[in-house]
Amino acid sequence: MDIADIATSDYIEVDATERLAKVRSIFERKNPRGIIVTNDGAYEGVIGRRQLLQSHVQDDAKAESLMVSAPQVERTDDVREVARVLVEGGTKIAPVFEADRLWGIVTTNAILEAVLEHLDALTVADIYTENVVTVAEDTHIGQAINLLREHGISRVPVLDEDGLLSGMLTTHDIVDVVVRDMDKTTRGERAGGNDRILDIPVYDVMSSPVATTETAESVRSAVSRMLDNDYNGLVVTPEGDDSQVVGILTKTDVLRALTYTEEEHMDVQITNITLLDTISREDVRVDIEGVVDKYSDMQVRHAHVRFHEHKEKLRGTPLIQCQIRLRTTEGQIAGSGEGYGAEQSFNVALDKLERNVLELKDVRSDEEYRGQLLRKLGEL
Repeated sequence: MDIADIATSDYIEVDATERLAKVRSIFERKNPRGIIVTNDGAYEGVIGRRQLLQSHVQDDAKAESLMVSAPQVERTDDVREVARVLVEGGTKIAPVFEADRLWGIVTTNAILEAVLEHLDALTVADIYTENVVTVAEDTHIGQAINLLREHGISRVPVLDEDGLLSGMLTTHDIVDVVVRDMDKTTRGERAGGNDRILDIPVYDVMSSPVATTETAESVRSAVSRMLDNDYNGLVVTPEGDDSQVVGILTKTDVLRALTYTEEEHMDVQITNITLLDTISREDVRVDIEGVVDKYSDMQVRHAHVRFHEHKEKLRGTPLIQCQIRLRTTEGQIAGSGEGYGAEQSFNVALDKLERNVLELKDVRSDEEYRGQLLRKLGEL
């Protein structure tokens, strides 16, 4: 299936020189998945809600100051490949071109609606994210924003003082309160207004009650609820208990599942792939396979590599954080590290991943030895 039938020419566009005050106003009034940024009519990039969380950027700044690059696709591209580039680009929309001309956009929602009937074969247990970042009710918005940026996520479950689920905080919630406050304050009050916003506890901003799902629910059912209610994610809870958090299911998890392949080589997805400098996607795949091969009993269902650029630099090379996460038949295994440049950070994360894989191998060996010993004792 290609995206010709689900891409749309109905999108919002602003010039790169447009003031951010107008951009923020558009998000508040029209709630788009993203806005296309052009320069004299030529495509430049996109702005999403995540970019608006850079609260230090003033309204008088230009749209280009928050613009990020987004993967460009053709109207004839395959849906699976478009899903991949959306995941790797970390965006909700991708510009669609036809004959080298910007034709329109394709959104995550459009893709999910198109493939909905094919999602019955999957359950939430197959694709949800187990390791969840959470915050307490008294966490300040400023702290929450830092967590969202650091982990490259758009939502965090909120827990009460007993560690039970009480709400959900999303970039949408934060941007809404930021935009409303900026509409009320004057230019002279702006700096103080921003400080007050960052000090607000997330309890005052979060959404509650929280939409949840269980591991046995079909992905089709879960996605249908997300689309019907305009949710971007659901908290995964144990069966019959919606107060405990065991994971989270997002639209990105579903898009990632669409790209799973039955190819001979491992399927690797890379978020922020544009940060790769002296290494390639193929280098990343080969190196991860080399680590996995040291534990032949483990089969990798999916590998996800995420790069995040920090502001710090050394001789012009940015400090980059790399996170590698494997979904395997033995559970999830991860490794992370930092370094100057993508290659160095990847190698540090890969070394950590290898140690974790070998540690798992030793644990499994100990368990097998213990089982053999118990069986022999039972025969005496």
